[in-house]
Formats: sequence, structure tokens, C-alpha cells
Amino acid sequence: MTGLTALLLGIGLGLRHATDADHVVVVSALVQREPDIWRAARVAALWGAGHTASFLGLGLLIVLAGLRVPSAFEYVVELLVAFMLIGFGLWHLVRGHAVTEHALAEASSTPYARPILIGLVHGLAGSAGIALMAATTITSRPVAAAYLGLFALGTILGMVALTIVISRPISWTVQRGGRVKQAVTVVAALLSMGLGAAILVRSFAGSGP
Repeated sequence: MTGLTALLLGIGLGLRHATDADHVVVVSALVQREPDIWRAARVAALWGAGHTASFLGLGLLIVLAGLRVPSAFEYVVELLVAFMLIGFGLWHLVRGHAVTEHALAEASSTPYARPILIGLVHGLAGSAGIALMAATTITSRPVAAAYLGLFALGTILGMVALTIVISRPISWTVQRGGRVKQAVTVVAALLSMGLGAAILVRSFAGSGP
């Protein structure tokens, strides 16, 4: 694999990675609380920043420092993502009942630590496998490191672009209020919990650590 091919592949796979089901479900729920498209995009960018921090941190240690990740690492991180999705769905469902003006004002002033934290957890999932693939298929360490960087960049760009696309219809639906808004909230929460439960079943049905 040539250096240019590896770099193009990195950003392309990063863009595709942004559309993974768990990413889309979480960001769809997060942007429901943002009043306009640019604040929704900022939420996605913060998610991407957290994702990049953990993904690049671990990935560069593997590629450049030869870090050996225990075989149980991916299994544990997958379980962590599953529990986080279930917990996030429950939180979103409960918060969906806060319809008073005070609750809405409080929600709009919530700090942006939440998408960063969620991004950090998501960034760990699959990062070891991606970094190991880069280390074993790309002979040059600098190119392998650049591949990881472009993969992370592609993920951020893809998530921001996807958020801009989906935030407008979500915002329009939520602004209708009443049962429509409640239905959207419940569906988003159930999707998050259902995906988390599916990951748990897959993990427990597999070979384990």
C-alpha cells in the first residue's frame, strides 16, 4: 500500500466510520436539545474531539511506541459502550419529560462536557484494531500515524456533515411540540437502549475476553 493510498483510505474510512449506528443514534439524541443547526454542529464537533483524543492517544501509542493491548481490552470497551448507550437512552427518556420553561432553560445551558465524554468512550471502541491494522499493513510509521490522524479527521468531518443534514428535520419535528416531540424523544431513547442491548447480547454470545 503506497503512502498516498493509505492516506486517502484513512480519511475515507473515517468518513464512513462517522455513520456507524451507535454514533448516529447518540448524536441524533443530543441534537434534539439544540435550537439551531450550528449549535448542533458544535455538539458533533465536540463529540468528534473526544473521539479523536482517545482514538489518537491509544492508536499512536500502538503505532509509534509498539504498545501491546491486552486481548480483553476490546471486549471490555465494547461492554462499556453498550452500558453507556443504555444509560444514555434512559437519561434521554427521563429528560424528555422535562417540558417546563425552567427545565428547558436548564437544558440549554448544560455544559458541553457530555458529548466530549461520550466521544472519548466511542473513540476507544475499535481503536486498537484499527491501529494494529495500520501498524501491520503500512511499513512507514510516520505514514501509519498520518493514516490514523486522517481517519480521526474524517470521522469529525463526517459526523459534523451528518449532523447538519439530520438536525434540520429533527429540529422541525421537535418544534411541533406535544405528542410529536414526545414520540421523537421516546424513539431516540429506545434506539439507544436497543442498540446497547444488542451489543451486550453480541458480546456475551461471543468468546469473551
